[in-house]
Amino acid sequence: MSPPPVTLPPDPRATHTGGAGGRSPSRTRDLGVLALVTIAPLWGYSWVVSKVALNDAGPFTFISLSMSICVVFLFSVLVLTRRTLRPPPLGWILLIGLLQTFLFSGLATLALAAGGAGKVTVLVYTMPFWLLVLAWLFLGERLRGAQWPAVALAFTGLVLVVRPWDIGGALGGLLACASGLAWAAASLVIKLLQRRMPVDAIALAAWQMAFGVVPLILLAALAEGGGPRWTATFVGTVAYTALISNGLCWVLWVLALRSLPAGAAGMGTLAVPVIGVAAAWIHLGEAPALVEGAGMALIVVALAVLGAYGLRAERGRTAMAGAESAAQAVTD
Repeated sequence: MSPPPVTLPPDPRATHTGGAGGRSPSRTRDLGVLALVTIAPLWGYSWVVSKVALNDAGPFTFISLSMSICVVFLFSVLVLTRRTLRPPPLGWILLIGLLQTFLFSGLATLALAAGGAGKVTVLVYTMPFWLLVLAWLFLGERLRGAQWPAVALAFTGLVLVVRPWDIGGALGGLLACASGLAWAAASLVIKLLQRRMPVDAIALAAWQMAFGVVPLILLAALAEGGGPRWTATFVGTVAYTALISNGLCWVLWVLALRSLPAGAAGMGTLAVPVIGVAAAWIHLGEAPALVEGAGMALIVVALAVLGAYGLRAERGRTAMAGAESAAQAVTD
């Protein structure tokens, strides 16, 4: 199961003045694209891996174990790269850990236990639409332009995939939607934190995960005290989830965001739910029904519309900023 990619401000070192660490802009961009190309199949397939892991462990046991290992990995990255080990303000980090690790990861894993991996992947990735709603409620940001048809398509797709009229089969879909909502809430809190102070992305990930995994461990001990079956398959799924989809991919995601515009990086994640559905179909035999497949397609199209709108708006802001800088230079 993949971690939630949170859009961060581009690194000023990766601008048109020479790129990160003195690299040329084209090489910096190429590294960002390579990171995205690597991330998409790894994140997409991670949902199938997590589904397989639940054959040998309860959902809380699996996710708490994977997250605990990932915490060690991320703190090791901080030490090896000589980044700050100082945590962000405690109140902020506790809230983000509650939303992003405990609720997002816990609900997503419960959704996998109750429903198909492909369906869960698509529904969790409705996060951008929940973020639009939360930004409207808490930040006063209105829906504009193509965001309206995107939301309409997404809502229609949600109804077709979740099928609320089928109460018995709707549990997994509802849990997946709740997971996406928790992801959006965490993203909103991170955006508010970033407005107050600069935050290192990997340090933020490590600390919020360290706090957020504690209630997952407690739930695993109380509700699933028997522990996992230590099969070779289970060890492999834990290693993949902890070190690759949650560890390596987070580092690659930070690299992509530092090398590419945020909108372009976001567009690069559109392949994740598509790969998740295809992998679940091939490896788990989860062929979506006609109505469910149509709903998934509508959600993916809506994500593409929203991503394209965000990328276009980002280019407009960049062009405007460039024009203002040129005008200021002439004035000076």
